[in-house]
Amino acid sequence: MSEQPITTNAAPRRRSFLMLLPLVFFAGLAVLFWFGLGAGDPSRIPSALIGHPAPQTSLPPLQGLTVNGQAVPGLDPAAFTGKVSVVNVWASWCVPCRDEAPLLTELGKDKRLQVIGINYKDAPDNARRFLGQYGNPYGMVGVDGNGRAAIEWGVYGVPETFIVGREGKIVYKLVGPITPDNLDSVVRAEIDKAMKAGS
Repeated sequence: MSEQPITTNAAPRRRSFLMLLPLVFFAGLAVLFWFGLGAGDPSRIPSALIGHPAPQTSLPPLQGLTVNGQAVPGLDPAAFTGKVSVVNVWASWCVPCRDEAPLLTELGKDKRLQVIGINYKDAPDNARRFLGQYGNPYGMVGVDGNGRAAIEWGVYGVPETFIVGREGKIVYKLVGPITPDNLDSVVRAEIDKAMKAGS
């Protein structure tokens, strides 16, 4: 009588477990990054520029953009001193920028502050058409054609909005669009804080 060899599944099971280890490791890292970056809320990503002076980057105006027959100026960093500023980074190809446009127009009615636009990597015709369609809340529009200014401002993507205090320092940064949910509870609250800090 010949003995049958005893087969065991231990080796294939161990091999399967070893193959799953990298997947488990990367899943654990993903969870850590998720919670480390504010539970997936990009608006909670911190900015290293908060408390520092706004970048001293001059930007040319959006050619052909006028309000009441007057050319809208580009971005002059000297404009940050003495007035609370809302600096919005936008582009005509940015879908959330369309949604936040009426809210920026509403903010622009507040005469205590100035709303400044940085037009990011956009075609001038498209940018002007966008402002013609959705409204122009900006007293200044600087053109950042190559994205260099956005790097200096620490922009992750458009839209992003910064609040600059009267002393020319960045006091708040919102990653993502201004929405009806965050307009009063976050953006206006941060503007009010900046107003009180500079008074």
